[in-house]
Amino acid sequence: MFLEKCFFKGNKFNITQFKNKSYNLTMSNLQTTIEQAWEDRELLSTDITKEAIRDVIEQLDKGKLRVAEPTGDGDWKVNDWVKKAVVLYFPIQEMKTLEVGMFEFHDKIPLKSGYKELGVRVVPHAIARHGAYLAPGVIMMPSYVNIGAYVESGTMVDTWATVGSCGQIGKNVHLSGGVGIGGVLEPLQATPTIIEDNCFIGSRSIVVEGVRVEKEAVLGANVVLTQSTRIIDVTGDEPVTYRGRVPSRSVVIPGSYTKEFPAGNYQVSCALIIGKRKESTDKKTSLNDALREHNVAV
Repeated sequence: MFLEKCFFKGNKFNITQFKNKSYNLTMSNLQTTIEQAWEDRELLSTDITKEAIRDVIEQLDKGKLRVAEPTGDGDWKVNDWVKKAVVLYFPIQEMKTLEVGMFEFHDKIPLKSGYKELGVRVVPHAIARHGAYLAPGVIMMPSYVNIGAYVESGTMVDTWATVGSCGQIGKNVHLSGGVGIGGVLEPLQATPTIIEDNCFIGSRSIVVEGVRVEKEAVLGANVVLTQSTRIIDVTGDEPVTYRGRVPSRSVVIPGSYTKEFPAGNYQVSCALIIGKRKESTDKKTSLNDALREHNVAV
C-alpha cells in the first residue's frame, strides 16, 4: 500500500523515484510494471522493472505463474503480461559463459538446475532453461525445454523433442522423438501452443502457432499443425473442418487435399481425423487400442 501511495499514480509510476531502487511488488503492481515496460522500453533501465521481470521468471520457474492456464470450463486463459515478461527478460540479461563439465555455453539465460529435488529425471544431454517449469515425474530424454514452458507430471519429452518458449504441456503426455512444439518468442505469437492431458504426439510431428490439442488426442507420425492447417474429420458422411484445435480423443494422421492455383491444381498438406480414442480409465490401453484399430504410425 505504501508503494502504491508513494509511487503509483493511476496506472503509472514515477520513473525518477524508482530509478536505482529495489522493492517488493504486489501481484497487481507487478503486472502494471511489466505492462508499462512493454510500452516504454526505457523503463528497462530501472531497477524496479528489472526486479519485476526477474520475479516473474522465478515464479514461472517454480510453477507459481503460467503464461496460460485452464479455466476449469474446458477453455484456457492466456496471461499475456506474463508472456511479455519473458520477452523482456532477454534485453535485461547479460551474455555469460556457462560451463557444465567439459561443455561450454554462451547465453543470457541460466540453465535449470536442482532436478533431484524437483523429482525430475533428466537424461544426458537434455536441457531446460531457467524459467521453465517441470513438474515432479517429468522425464526428459535428450531434449530441450525453453523458458516459460510448463510441463506437467508424468510427461515424457522424448529424444530430440523440443518444447518451445511458453509451451503448455499437460499431464501424462508423450512427446515422441523429434516432436516440435512451437514457442511464442521468434516470431512473437499471441497464444502459446497447448497440448492437454494424456495426449500422444507421434514422432516428428510439429504443432505451432498456438494450436491447441485437446485431451487424449493422438497425432500420428509427421502430423504438422499450424493455425492455417485444415484439420478435417472424415469419420462421418460429410467432412467437418477445424482450424487451430484438435478435438479431444481425436486420432489424427497426415493427409492432403487438392487446391487450385493459377499455375494449376496441387496437393496441400492437411490433417485427417480418422477416428476417436475410446473413453477409458486405463489411458495406456485406450491409446494402444486406438493405434492398432486405426493402424497409426507413431
